[in-house]
Amino acid sequence: MKDFLNNNDGRNNSLKKKILGLCVTDGDFSIAGLSNGLNASIPTVTKLLSELMEEGFIEDLGKQGTSGGRKPNIYGLCASAGYLVGVDIGTQDVSVAVTDFKGNVIAYRENLNVTLESTEASFRKMCDALLGYISTLNIDRDRILAYGINLTGRVNCETGFSFSYFIGEDRPLTAYLEEMLGKTVFIDNDSRAMAYGEYICGVGNGEKNMLFINLSWGLGMGMVLDGKLSYGKSGYSGEIGHFPYKDNDIMCRCGKIGCLETVASGSAIYRFFMDRLESGRASVLKPKFDRKEEISLDEIVDALKEEDVLAIEAVEATGRELGRAIAGLINIFNPELVVIGGRLAVAKDYLMLPIMGAINKYSLIVVSKDTAVKFSKLGTEGGALGACMLSRSKLIGLI
Repeated sequence: MKDFLNNNDGRNNSLKKKILGLCVTDGDFSIAGLSNGLNASIPTVTKLLSELMEEGFIEDLGKQGTSGGRKPNIYGLCASAGYLVGVDIGTQDVSVAVTDFKGNVIAYRENLNVTLESTEASFRKMCDALLGYISTLNIDRDRILAYGINLTGRVNCETGFSFSYFIGEDRPLTAYLEEMLGKTVFIDNDSRAMAYGEYICGVGNGEKNMLFINLSWGLGMGMVLDGKLSYGKSGYSGEIGHFPYKDNDIMCRCGKIGCLETVASGSAIYRFFMDRLESGRASVLKPKFDRKEEISLDEIVDALKEEDVLAIEAVEATGRELGRAIAGLINIFNPELVVIGGRLAVAKDYLMLPIMGAINKYSLIVVSKDTAVKFSKLGTEGGALGACMLSRSKLIGLI
């Protein structure tokens, strides 16, 4: 790793990182464009570009431009500068993505066959499995620039502690991971990483205000506000699932009663479905229930393909509650875009129709008319790819 990535001292190091940051957020540039963007002289920018090209982070893309006049040379990120590894740790599996420095996907694996627990031994097992997978790829491990690791719940990426996977008070989780992996490690909340991935390389298309709803077993949110990823004071912003929403006496996994997550999440769909099976409702999964075999959330979602009425009702119930909550978010934030992602986004129209119905019913029309609601473009790969993009931006000081 080049020294300037680990060194915030000196104006030149700072300007180099800003050049890389501009290339991430705004694409390729001419020297004149970078000079304007950095408010630095052309000789200074020329010198810094030369150094970045020698170090392998920037490449000359040749002369580009409109017809007529002298075409300028355009500069952009060099894909071969190194690799970024993103790890998305879910409740049931661990997925991994590897990208080059420009963000092109080199490899993706959906299930690393690791179940993570809050112990040092469990994290070491996960890191060993991760390194084992990377060893099967045609990449040089020494050229990995950083690892980005997503965790559910409350993650303080500044201090390196996770309170969902808490090993101890004396040493941050990132310190353990860097020792195990031998590289810089950034941890972050999974919903926030998904939001950033969608913003940089997904359905986000230059919008400066975007909300990402992570509808999985639980319910999370990532926010891009005025073009910046929102963290809040302590790094815990976006806990929409634990908004006090319903007087229903249902205990949330956070220990509180009536959180939004109790009626709008994968766990809510599962509970709705199983309660009605218990009461005798018909379903394609009823024979399995009668045999006292375990039914998974994935099987309930798969039942939608067979137009199972009970599965449809369960998803629609969550869609209505989630749409009502999103209507409130639209009234508060007035975003250009709301993205629905996470494990349950595969429900598509069964989910979107009740969401939009509730938004139309509960949001202020003058506000919501400027908000688009879309499904994630990155799908199940969004968490791991978002971790790659987030680690790159942290590495160059963009975040």
